[in-house]
Parts: sequence; structure tokens; C-alpha cells
Amino acid sequence: MADLPHLLRRAIAASVETFQTLSELEPAVTRAVDAITTCLADGRKLLVCGNGGSAADAAHFATEFVVRFIRDRPAYPAICLTRDGGLMSAAGNDYGFDEVFARQVAAFGQPGDVLICLSTSGNSRNVQRALEEAKQRGVVTIALLGRDGSVTKGMRRLNCSCAGRTRRGFRKRTCSCCTLSARPWKRDCRPRLPTRRRVISVAG
Repeated sequence: MADLPHLLRRAIAASVETFQTLSELEPAVTRAVDAITTCLADGRKLLVCGNGGSAADAAHFATEFVVRFIRDRPAYPAICLTRDGGLMSAAGNDYGFDEVFARQVAAFGQPGDVLICLSTSGNSRNVQRALEEAKQRGVVTIALLGRDGSVTKGMRRLNCSCAGRTRRGFRKRTCSCCTLSARPWKRDCRPRLPTRRRVISVAG
């Protein structure tokens, strides 16, 4: 294919441009990491959701906390809300697709948990409903949005606009933000659990 070298150079240049703009997101990513740190250090959990490619990114992000990332470390509770096909199809069938995430937030969300929403458009109705449900339940919300997400304004506590000139640019910035959010976790970040007392029964 004669144009392949040119297309490859353009793709590389676009990727470099996208990654160079990540410095703009430093304050928002720092706040997001602080919120995640507080959540997990307090023994709470992460809930993550998105549609399509963002659903795949959400699953990847949750996996980094549950399994490992860079080095071995304790498992942290992170639930991807797109992981259960039976649950998703039941919620969609009974309540409509707009409710597939909100229903799970209602089931699993507790005060002090963190909900992380990924949306290319920033205006996905099911993401909007998840944010509404989270707000009612005292769940901290973080939104990684491809646009301004005007319909979700006032619903998310932390907004990290990952908008790029293309959908591909948004995905790269989102993946980078998720990676940066997962990277700081080390062995000593587990919540301290109360020491169990041994009970010794003495028959008299």
C-alpha cells in the first residue's frame, strides 16, 4: 500500500500531539487519584462504567486494581459495571438501557465509594443516570469525558475532560488517565483492619 508510510507518520504525529496535551489534565488527575486513594484506604470500593470502547477501558481499569499493575500488590475492590451480561440484559429488558448502570449503583454503591464514568460523548444517558444515582447515595463521582458533558454538569464531583480532536484521541487520553490513576498504588495502601481477639473457652 503506497500511502502506508505516510499514514503511519500521521498516526505517530497525532499520538505524540495527544500525549503532549496530558499535562493540561494534571490537576484533575491529581484530584482523581486523591479521591481513589481515600476511597480504598477507607476500605471502600470503585465502580467503573462506560459504553462500547469505554466499556472495554472500564474493564481494563478495574482489572489493574483487582489483579496487578507493574508489580505485585494487594487486591483492591474495583467492579466494572459492564462485566455481567446476564445482569446487563435483565436490567435493560426490565428497566431500559438507560438504567443498566444506575441499577447497579443502587445495588452496590455505598457512601464513600467512588464511581468512575467513561464517556466519549460526555452525554450518554445511562452514564448520566449512574451519576444521578451515585449522587443520591453519597458515592463520589469521577467523569472522564470526551466533550464538555453538559447534561451531566452538577452530577459529578470531579471532571476530567479528555476531549481530543478525534474519538481515537479521546481513547488515548482516557487510557493514559486511567493508567496514571492506577500507577501510584503500592503495598502499603491497604486499609488497616482491626485486630481480631482470640477467644479462649475454658470449661470449669
